[in-house]
Amino acid sequence: MKDIFFCPEESNFYSNCIENFILRNSDDADSIVEFGSGDGSPVINSLLRNKFNGVIHGFELNTSAWKAANLTIDEYNLTDKYVVNNSCLFESGTPDANYLIANPPYLPAPDKDIYMPLLFGGEDGAAITNELLSLGYDNVLLLVSSFSNPLSTIAQAQEHGYHISNFVILPLKFGYYSSEPKVKNHIEELRKHNMAFYSGDYYFLAGVLFQQDNSTIDLSKELTQVMMSL
Repeated sequence: MKDIFFCPEESNFYSNCIENFILRNSDDADSIVEFGSGDGSPVINSLLRNKFNGVIHGFELNTSAWKAANLTIDEYNLTDKYVVNNSCLFESGTPDANYLIANPPYLPAPDKDIYMPLLFGGEDGAAITNELLSLGYDNVLLLVSSFSNPLSTIAQAQEHGYHISNFVILPLKFGYYSSEPKVKNHIEELRKHNMAFYSGDYYFLAGVLFQQDNSTIDLSKELTQVMMSL
């Protein structure tokens, strides 16, 4: 739903997170569910660069993006590795998997009447992100924006028994959709209430691996400090 609209830099970042946090450490039993596959390019690029013996089941509501994803999957003969469904994960009965991955819509705005409604992440930008953390998957890889109430996402993860076992940060410049006056003004209001963090025209996008394994280290404090440093 999202990557078909977003910049290559963000798409590549998501792909690298999938590789470094999951695929390079996977075994034959691993399976992955993806929310909002978009045109599928991040996962496809990751699969082409890494050996993965499991299956990734993607869910994508946007029909144009879903068609684009399946055309590329067929082109690279990845139909046994990556299956994208034209449906919503939240309405699919929480399919079994070891991992849930997503680059969810995270634009904050008062309502969906913005340049690209598909990127609307709720009033604080974190609504969909936080809902994904309530689905009960043992391991969840999400991209989290510093201007989309990241502290609520960290709190949501803790409430559902997750530790942050790893994260990586990408500084990004406000783009076309996040610079829309209605959106940017709303982000400025969120900032006054410690719900958005940015510096000038830049914000942080974090690739975060949440795990329910209590033996893992917890980097929640470190991620909080980084997000609030802007």
